[in-house]
Amino acid sequence: MKELIPIEEGDFYLSPEGYKVFTEQFHLKRGYCCESGCRHCPYGYDKKTNSR
Repeated sequence: MKELIPIEEGDFYLSPEGYKVFTEQFHLKRGYCCESGCRHCPYGYDKKTNSR
């Protein structure tokens, strides 16, 4: 099981639809790519090609 990272100010914002969108800051703090095609993924993952 992965360690839970506390969410702090600047780690996410709410989209116009009301969803939490994690920022690059949060992804870097987490330290790995979840391969979900996140909008602000700093690891270069492309969900369409399933590659980094």
